[in-house]
Amino acid sequence: MTQMQPFIARRKLFSEKMQNGVAIIPTAPERIRNRDAHYPYRFDSYFYYLTGFREPEAVLVIIAATGQEPAKHILFCREKNLEREIWDGYRFGPDAAKEVFGFDEAYPLAKLDELLPVLLSDQLAVYTALGQDPNWDQRVTGWLNRVRDLARTGVTAPREIYDYRTILDEMRLIKSTGELQIMQRAADISAQAHQRAMQAVRPGMREYEIEAELLHTFVRHGAQAPAYTSIVAGGANACILHYVQNDAELKSGDLLLIDAGCELSGYASDITRTFPVNGKFTPAQRDVYQLVLSAQAAAIAEVKPGSRWNDPHQAALQVLAQGFIDLGLCRGSVDEVLESEDYKRFYMHRTGHWLGMDVHDVGEYKQQGEWRELQPGMVLTVEPGCYIRPADNVSEHLWNIGIRIEDDVVVTPAGHELLTEAAPKTTVAIEELMQ
Repeated sequence: MTQMQPFIARRKLFSEKMQNGVAIIPTAPERIRNRDAHYPYRFDSYFYYLTGFREPEAVLVIIAATGQEPAKHILFCREKNLEREIWDGYRFGPDAAKEVFGFDEAYPLAKLDELLPVLLSDQLAVYTALGQDPNWDQRVTGWLNRVRDLARTGVTAPREIYDYRTILDEMRLIKSTGELQIMQRAADISAQAHQRAMQAVRPGMREYEIEAELLHTFVRHGAQAPAYTSIVAGGANACILHYVQNDAELKSGDLLLIDAGCELSGYASDITRTFPVNGKFTPAQRDVYQLVLSAQAAAIAEVKPGSRWNDPHQAALQVLAQGFIDLGLCRGSVDEVLESEDYKRFYMHRTGHWLGMDVHDVGEYKQQGEWRELQPGMVLTVEPGCYIRPADNVSEHLWNIGIRIEDDVVVTPAGHELLTEAAPKTTVAIEELMQ
């Protein structure tokens, strides 16, 4: 039960923020890959954040406290079934789930349609995630209509519908010490994977061979899965932001961009490193790489309490714009390049995103029209880049250079800490490791 205390505490806090009503939070459904084979199962992040329960076919119901009754946390899950457990593995069942995960009540999932109208009766509000799954929306509507049908008996249905994600997004945005410890471990595993890739790569290999090195390291150190589809992009492929084919030959003289991170205990890591396939940067590659690294350093320096979300991005843009001018990619002053957005030919994405249970994690980036202030416990990526495709007005020696450098950064009371510092990123450190 001790390891379940963080989940119990989150349910308690969430129920207090609800103020009234009933929240109904399902986990993710299993998905068919082809015929009767499923994709590897991954729980819904909101559901897991409040329960710690990893089985499919489960629903959490939280009833807010009233003046007479305390809050109640109820789990609906699969029943024990020894025959199915022979085929598919252990199931907790309602009784064990109630005991192990600290719920007030637990019932078989088969009773959900029977009990939900009862639980919704005479409640002021229902908290659900409308629009996320049409089939789920239909079930919630059905339960509400069954309660409305009882109006002549004096029963009232919830009059208001709220999105529980509004509350949970803000809760998830600030990570606890325990969450940060998991994220640090995930980052350490991913850093080892990037080091292994740097040491393994040789001209003539295929991109998927390097992807295999990443996956080997993830699993060997206990990560459950990649946090997202790994990008292993050699040469011109590095100029495709979401390249995932990972099947081209790696050639001497080209760069290899790897954007890959593992998921550990429900939390993501996200690292990008770019390095030469043959272990030695060319002068042009080194110049562009140093520019991106300087832009990242300027951005990371802006990660601190009181900074606005957009400050790291703006700091990176200042450095990149000047660098693009120096390289002959853009013309004019820094202000002119920024105002005209000419830089977007070579840097077209933003400099980061929230990171947590989802690789692009939850949380608003603006509040009341203003970029939100960074607070201790927030975790974000910092990932400037430069992508130079062949063009008549671009020097040929710069063609097909694609570079991105990404780290995971936690905001601390004193400033920031890099979770992914173990992954080499200076040209000297990379070349030494690759030798």
